[in-house]
Amino acid sequence: IGSFAFRECKNLKQIKINSLVNIIDDFILSECSSLTEIEIPSSVTSIGNYAFNECIKLKKIKMPSSLKSIGMYSFCCCRSLKKIIIPPLVESIGDNAFFKCSSLEQIEIPSSVKLIGNCSFEKCSSIKQIIIPSSIGNESFVDCTSLSTVTILSTATSIGNNTFFNCQSLTQISIPTSVTSIGFAAFMNCTSLEQITIPSSVI
Repeated sequence: IGSFAFRECKNLKQIKINSLVNIIDDFILSECSSLTEIEIPSSVTSIGNYAFNECIKLKKIKMPSSLKSIGMYSFCCCRSLKKIIIPPLVESIGDNAFFKCSSLEQIEIPSSVKLIGNCSFEKCSSIKQIIIPSSIGNESFVDCTSLSTVTILSTATSIGNNTFFNCQSLTQISIPTSVTSIGFAAFMNCTSLEQITIPSSVI
């Protein structure tokens, strides 16, 4: 199925993707503003850029265990989406992948993820806690104003610029010894932050 195939089909509520499809291509269902749920078949290994961008009524999506990558802006502005479970083979979450998913309350990121892209969860204002298994790109959690608990695992090596900027509910965070760099303004305006431990590994 080619790029842009169903873009702006604003009355489309349901779609069934057959099991021969390997890639959800760029912009394929972008701005399908009536789409409420979708199940991606087990044959799919990659979700393209802007694939479900601005599917504003999308509440549920089931990703297959075969999935390895999530593209840039793939779920950007899916403001009805509440829960995302990222499958265990995914290695990369693209820039702005879940940008402005303002109803997203729960996100599970597997240990297979090696990099969380820039602005990937920016303005996800309903997320309260998250476990981060990998290095974090710039501005990844900007304006996550409900985020109170962050656990960074020992597989992470860096925290990008402005990563937690304006996370005003964040009260504490422990940085593992695997982290060697913290970017500028990484925790700027985290007005509730009471405790932080910076290991000697950080230069």
